[in-house]
Amino acid sequence: MCGIFGMTSLDGSSLRHTSASARVAARLRHRGPDGHGERARPHVLFGAERLRIQDLSPRADQPLADPGDRIWLVCNGEIYNAVELRRRFPEYAFVSDSDVEVAVPLYLAGGPGALANLSGMFALALWDESSRTLVLARDRAGEKPLVRATGGGELWFASEVAALMEHPDIPRQLDHEALREYLTLGFTRAPRTLLAGIESVEPGCIEVHRCAGAEKIRYWDAAAIAEVPRPVAAAIEETRAHVERAVARQVRADVPIGVFASGGVDSSLIAAVAARHCPAPLHLFTAAFVASTYDETPHAAAVARSLGARHTVVRVDDAALRDAYDLLTDRVAEPIADPAALPTFVLARRAKEHVGVVLSGEGADELFGGYPAYLGHVMAPRFARLPGPARQMVRQVANHLPPSSDKVPLTWLLRTFVASADLPWRERHAAWTGTDLPSQVLACAPGSSERAPSNLVAFAPLRAAMLSDYAGYLACRLLPKLDRATMLVALEARAPYLDTDLSAFALSLPADLKVRGLTTKWLLKRIAETTLPPSLVRRRKRGLSVPIAAWLNGDLRGEVDRLLSRDRLRRQGLLSDVYVGRLVAEHRTGRANHARALWTLLVLERWLERWGPEVAR
Repeated sequence: MCGIFGMTSLDGSSLRHTSASARVAARLRHRGPDGHGERARPHVLFGAERLRIQDLSPRADQPLADPGDRIWLVCNGEIYNAVELRRRFPEYAFVSDSDVEVAVPLYLAGGPGALANLSGMFALALWDESSRTLVLARDRAGEKPLVRATGGGELWFASEVAALMEHPDIPRQLDHEALREYLTLGFTRAPRTLLAGIESVEPGCIEVHRCAGAEKIRYWDAAAIAEVPRPVAAAIEETRAHVERAVARQVRADVPIGVFASGGVDSSLIAAVAARHCPAPLHLFTAAFVASTYDETPHAAAVARSLGARHTVVRVDDAALRDAYDLLTDRVAEPIADPAALPTFVLARRAKEHVGVVLSGEGADELFGGYPAYLGHVMAPRFARLPGPARQMVRQVANHLPPSSDKVPLTWLLRTFVASADLPWRERHAAWTGTDLPSQVLACAPGSSERAPSNLVAFAPLRAAMLSDYAGYLACRLLPKLDRATMLVALEARAPYLDTDLSAFALSLPADLKVRGLTTKWLLKRIAETTLPPSLVRRRKRGLSVPIAAWLNGDLRGEVDRLLSRDRLRRQGLLSDVYVGRLVAEHRTGRANHARALWTLLVLERWLERWGPEVAR
């Protein structure tokens, strides 16, 4: 695990900005404080800031090279099938016990496409001196980040956007199409970023860059995995076995292991399995919120007691949240619109005092059908069959329910459902899961943004929505949130549900094994019932979230007034000062709960202020 970076001149000319490598490395040092390494030729430079997780010795520091110094490798992440892959190359002279080094003989034997054999979470770059070829690759789900940019005839890559902003020839110019997507969804899909000159390598892709041009190899496509009908009993046992193997693979490390435990099914099931495979007592970490409707520590404590695990409860109050907000927005050069990034950072900072790796539950909802919106897609056809007057009556009742600042308010769920139930699945899914911001929030660059991948038109709405969330919400919002929040304190986070074999299996399951009746995550809950307290399994989904609605009117009031003031927005000319002003006023007076919309705008404006991209019209 580390922060990686590099600069290349594919035509062989000398690099012009090698002196910037020290600043680039400094931007990434929080990701890997245990070791720094660089290799350089006149036309190429590779560097890494290493966090030592597997093989703690300096011999595993990166960049790594083959015995002939032809191939250079830097890799951020973990390769979970490294032991199996190493057996294929008994004659290769490995210099370390690092899990990532196996990518070098794999490439030598089969070229860029052979990297598809890697199973894990990774973002890697490989330089082939003999052909002056740069290979960039990311894992299937997008757990580890990798961005690139070109300027002045050079191609630069890095683990984070902030590092590439050290390139003097890359302008800080806002991508307005990406901005529209961010304002609609709360994230920007790869390969776009909010900066026009910087792109992200797409998850599940291998890029091959040569002087003559670039080639993209897509080695993973979740939508191409066909559904396979299975008897319920067989599906339960296969899922149980896949979860067991995935967790067993991901607790391998040369440092202590912990679990982010929310008290929900996903993390509790991981903790239960991990407890059977960890040689030392497992350590659980739970966020404790002041607001009782957000606090889930009693449920997590019950899980810890049942497993005999150590349990650290981390207080997440307004002061801790504000500190996290200031640090994240100051040091991460991407706007993260998921407020859960804040308690994740607070948890990570405490966990780092005890462990080097944490397991987290990301991916379970998208793969096994856990979100309330999926119930909406099941119920929408039934709602449509009601007589018109009945539908209108339900809408009137829902619209007159008072706003609530609870964690997952049922009033909001009902109102949101009836407002969009009659729309095509793409539009209603965006309405249920997006930012609540309409197009008129933009004062410039009018237009619309595609809200779901076009390759999902052949699927039923429920399956299409889950696939859309896997490729979008998970890959471009949840996983960046987890990576940035944990790596700011050099803590490695792993997501066992995103194990390659488990993911492929889950994607092949029919949707009715995931959402059945009014029960979400039905299959995963059947497994959990044999391990966890029944009361925990039956609880309504809550997830790790923040009391943003109250916070915006409380300790963040001054920040809202400063960044979303009408005078500031009018001078900037990017967002509608009239529309945003109305949102703030309605939220302040309690006439409406605009927490999602206002948080999205606040994070954007803080990013614009801190990182200063040009707002070119």
